Formats: sequence, structure tokens, C-alpha cells
Amino acid sequence: MPARSDRSRQRQAPLAPVPLRLPVALREFLREETGGGVALVAAAVAALVWANSPWHGGYDHLWATEFSLRLGRFALAADLRHWVTDGLMAVFFLVVGLEIKREAVAGVWRAAALPVVAAAGGMALPAAIYAAFNLHRPGAPGWGIPMATDVAFALAVLALLGPRVPATLKVFLLTLAVADDLGSVLVVASFYHRHLDPVALVAVIAVVGAIWLLGRVGVWWLPVHFVLGAALWLALRAAGVSPALAGVAMGLLAPARPTTTPRQARERVLGGDGLLALHPNDGTTDQGEGAGDGHSGAGPGVGVGRAARLREVLREARGTVPLAERLAHDLHPFSAFVAVPLFALANAGVHLGRGVGGGAGSGAVLAGILAGRLLGKPLGITAAAWLAVRTGIAPLPEGATWRQLGGIGLVAGVGFTVPLFVADLAFPAGRFAATVRLGLLLATVAAGAGGALLLARPGRR
Repeated sequence: MPARSDRSRQRQAPLAPVPLRLPVALREFLREETGGGVALVAAAVAALVWANSPWHGGYDHLWATEFSLRLGRFALAADLRHWVTDGLMAVFFLVVGLEIKREAVAGVWRAAALPVVAAAGGMALPAAIYAAFNLHRPGAPGWGIPMATDVAFALAVLALLGPRVPATLKVFLLTLAVADDLGSVLVVASFYHRHLDPVALVAVIAVVGAIWLLGRVGVWWLPVHFVLGAALWLALRAAGVSPALAGVAMGLLAPARPTTTPRQARERVLGGDGLLALHPNDGTTDQGEGAGDGHSGAGPGVGVGRAARLREVLREARGTVPLAERLAHDLHPFSAFVAVPLFALANAGVHLGRGVGGGAGSGAVLAGILAGRLLGKPLGITAAAWLAVRTGIAPLPEGATWRQLGGIGLVAGVGFTVPLFVADLAFPAGRFAATVRLGLLLATVAAGAGGALLLARPGRR
């Protein structure tokens, strides 16, 4: 009887909640983004220290060095800073495009209504605040600067807090940042372009059409698409549009569905007995046969057929993983640890006390950036999320409180990479460059520290 009563009590006892376990791919992505955020912070601090050291002349000289590519009469020349901005940032935007395509095809957007709505509010309000500060002033074109979130910086802040931040909020911030990047790309493509060349725009449309057509017929040999991507980059540059957007276009056009299912691949590469269907003439002949007469049992072609068969097995296995996912997995470390930190190193060198706050309109630009990122971001994200929850569009993330969501909104105010990219397009002659960099640095430090303090406070869920 006691044993039976114990068993009944065990059956009636409430089950303990199962801890949330993120998918392996998402955990890997978060780890790389967090590490990339640390590298980004280190590069920005190094640039700031270098630009204000006695050797600051070397910093300016390095990034003003011209680098050119020449083929006959065709030449492509720019300084190193613009090569990083237009060249390496194309890889960053390629990874962004791949992530957007993968999430859209996987249906993540339908299940991510709350962060998408919050991202819209977190972009609209900062832009409106900046525009109000700079109405009828020289800094008015920079209204897109306070909009974007730096996911690497933001996830690095959350990583410092460890388990005090629920995993659902980390996923919320990641999805919000992806939607934020998509909105920033649309803003850049729609509003921040220089004198448009209609002939080059026709070339852009032709190249995009060729890439789409090859994808429709199933031609995804990477060298061909690399050449087409380079052609698209050159066409956008000639058209007066930021050539880095070629990466977004290539990412959105990449296939995000597998070419074969695991079951089909298994049936193609396995024999009826469940083993690899390698035949004796493929190089699997028993090495012990003929040992007594001095023969190894393998002819000169042995190993060639085995290698060909194994290549076929590898090709079938790779077909079960979408190309967009494979490219994002392979390129993301380069983007996070090379492209983005180099961009910060080239652009974060603010000469404090020299050119900062000087000139007409500089004060309004600085105030617009600080107010937009420190007030507009958290208020816009929190207000939009509150409306979404109140109207039944989406629930609050599991295990999260409104205070924590406000802390996430404040952390989303950190931003350096994409805002600087927008600033370079908004003020092409380098006007307000020092003011914009100082404003973004101050806003990033204040938003990161304030958001961390708000999230670290214990509260009742």
C-alpha cells in the first residue's frame, strides 16, 4: 500500500516546466553574433584610441590610401575606407539577405509578429524625433541614421547578463534586429541614392533578371553566381546606388529550400541492404584476395571509382540543406569577425575636440541622434509591442515582463555599423562625420549600459 500511494502521488504531482532549448543552429548563430559583437567593440575602441593618440596621422593616412584595380582602360579606384564600406559590407548585407530569405521561407515571420511590429515602431519614432530636431536644417537628410540596430552589439550586451535574460527575449531581439535590417535596407534603397544613371539601372535589372532566371531553371553553380554578383555590384555603383546592396539582392535570390529530402538522398546513396552501394570495380575489392599470388586484388583504377561515388554521396547530402542556409553558415564568421570589425576600425576614429560640434547644424544632428536612439528606440519598440499585445496580434514573450521588454528596447538603441553606413550615404562629402560618430558612440555606450542595468534588476514575472 505505501508503494502504491507513492506511485499515485507521483502521478498526481505537477510536472516541472521543461526548460527552453534553442535549436542548435540558432545557438550557434547567437554565439557567433556575441563573439562578433566583442570583436566589433574592440575594433571601435581601437579606432577611437588610435585617432586620438599622437599617431593619429597614421590613422587618417591609412584609410585615405588609394587602392585601384585596372584591366586595360577599365579602372576602379577608391580609398581603403570606401573599399571597406562598399566591398566588405556587401558580404555583411549578403548574410543579412540570406537570413531574411531563410526566415521568410521557413515561415518565421508569421510566428514573429510581435518583434516585427516592435521593429516598425522602433524605426519610425527615432526617425521622426531626428527629423523634428533637424527640420529645415543642414542635417535633415540624416533622418535614417538613428533607425537601425546593431545585433552584434546588442547580443554582446545580453551575453554579459547570462541567464538573467530569458532565452525568449534573446530570440525576440534577434528577430527584431533582422526585421530592423530589412527595413533599413528598404530605406537605403528607396531614399539614399545619388544621381541615378538610367542606363546603369537597366543593367541592374538585367543582371537581377539573369540571376532569377538561372535560379528558376536550377543552375546554382557558385562561380557563375559570383561573376553575376560582381556584375551587379559594378552596375549598382555605376547607377548611383550603394553597391553593398548587391549582397542583399543575392541573398534574397538564393534558394532557401533543399533540392532533395533526406529520404530521397538515402535511397539514392544506399543499397537495398542499407549499406553504401559501392561495387567491387569502384575500389572496394577485398585487399586480401590474391595475397598468395602477389596481387593486391586492386587494379590501377581502384580508388577513382570510390572517390567519384563518395563525391556523389556528399553532393546528395548537401542537397538536403538549402543553399541559403549553407552560405549563411559559411559566410557568417567572416562577416562577424572580419567585415564588420574592419568597418568599425575604418569609421569609428573620432577626433575628439577637433571638428566635433563645429559648423552650422552640428548640434541638432548630435541631439537628434542621441534623442532618437536613447528615447525613440525604447519608446517606439515598447509602445508598438504594447499595442500588438493589447489588440491580440501577438502575446508577450514567455517568461518576460514589460520592464524587461523596455530594457530590450533600450539595448536596441545600440548601433554603429548600419547607422554609419547610412550616414556615409546621407552626407557623402563627409559633412558631420565627426559629429555622427560621436553621437553614435555616446548613444551606444549609454543604451548598452542603461539596458543592461534595467535587465539585471530582479523583478517579479
